Amino acid sequence: MSRKVFLLIIESIFIYLCGVAAVYLQFAGDSPQVLVNEHGWLKLLLPMVVVQGSYYLFDLYEFSLIRMQSLLVLRIFQALGLSAITLSLIVHFVPQMWIGRNVFLVHLFLMLTAMSWWRLLVMWLLRNPRLAERVLIVGTGKHAVELAREVLKRREGGLQVIGFLGDDPRLLGQSLINPRVIGMVSQLKEVVQSFHPERIVIAVGNQRGSLPMESLLELKLRGEVAVEESSSFYERLTSRISTEELRPSQLIFANSSRWTCLYRRSRQVADIAFAFLGLLLSSPVMLLTAIAIKLESPGPILYTQDRTGLRNQVFKIIKFRSMRLDAEADGAKWAEERDPRATRIGRIIRKLRIDELPQFINVIRGDMSFIGPRPERPIFVKQLERDVPYYSQRHLVKPGLTGWAQVRYPYGASAKAAVEKLQYDLYYIKNQSLMLDIIILFETARIVLFGKLAR
Repeated sequence: MSRKVFLLIIESIFIYLCGVAAVYLQFAGDSPQVLVNEHGWLKLLLPMVVVQGSYYLFDLYEFSLIRMQSLLVLRIFQALGLSAITLSLIVHFVPQMWIGRNVFLVHLFLMLTAMSWWRLLVMWLLRNPRLAERVLIVGTGKHAVELAREVLKRREGGLQVIGFLGDDPRLLGQSLINPRVIGMVSQLKEVVQSFHPERIVIAVGNQRGSLPMESLLELKLRGEVAVEESSSFYERLTSRISTEELRPSQLIFANSSRWTCLYRRSRQVADIAFAFLGLLLSSPVMLLTAIAIKLESPGPILYTQDRTGLRNQVFKIIKFRSMRLDAEADGAKWAEERDPRATRIGRIIRKLRIDELPQFINVIRGDMSFIGPRPERPIFVKQLERDVPYYSQRHLVKPGLTGWAQVRYPYGASAKAAVEKLQYDLYYIKNQSLMLDIIILFETARIVLFGKLAR
């Protein structure tokens, strides 16, 4: 997150300076008058906000999604094209924001040229192993290998696993995934002196008596290397919590400040207020959806279904009907990719998540919150609680219209997908905050606009 914020700040300044340069190119000697007397300094904030918003919509701050140079340049073209249309509409309806002839056009041309080269440079810097933080993993088990695999998936994250330390001499020199076992746990100091890691991640199952605690403490207190548990490293790296390595204390001692208590109380009021506002703003879309459903197929427009909510209480969720009436004639089923049971209108409204809009009523009733784990059907909950560790913990908070799992994980309706989504749900439960809620709302808006991650 810090890399994204840093890049966002740098590029905001960069975009603003391109605007100043455009004014100087267009007005030459008169540019100081335009910037000062005509409030040009303030007007240039508009393209900066619009361009950054377009960058966000086109995933230009999701480094892991854009790994080809051609795709990067294409996305920049698309983002600046959307920015040009948006700025033209704003200036047309609010002429006071107009700076001068062709200033926005010159500004966009400068950004297209400069930002393309700048982003190519950023991509190279993020993937340069010489600039990456060197990570040494203590452990050779399944979780240690999984940590290395997650780092390898995110080469643009600025991390490089230099190797593993194990306790089995037979593994010495062997490659577990890509990095190899470069030493024994008892040789920690010697390995640090030879390979110069900047971070040591402890991924040993039973730590008592198996770690050189004095050496680790000495290294950390000297400031030579950061020492971190595998669970916190995994959480920070992936924005989810591994259910295999989860300890109850991770949830018990999370978010216990006064601000957290105030945040949770204020959410109850905010949920109801935003639900009423959502109903009001979405009413035209809901009306058109209801007409389309009625015209396409016989049957009710809305349907209700049992879902498990807070403290395992069952409630009736309300949705627009997106499937045929006989969709579950053979019993409850997980949804499928391109589900044949969905109607034509149903596929569209599921893709855009319009079918979820009636759940504003569930929020007003108090069954759901705006943000939280998506509620699952009781028949599947019983199965998952039996098979998946800590699955019941997701019922410690109210289910939501949207959630961290919905914006981070592609739509999936299966037992395997439920396990993956649980890791994101537990991350949200542990790290609930106003800032995380804002991120989820922005991500949800982007998914609705672009139809991403939906089935």
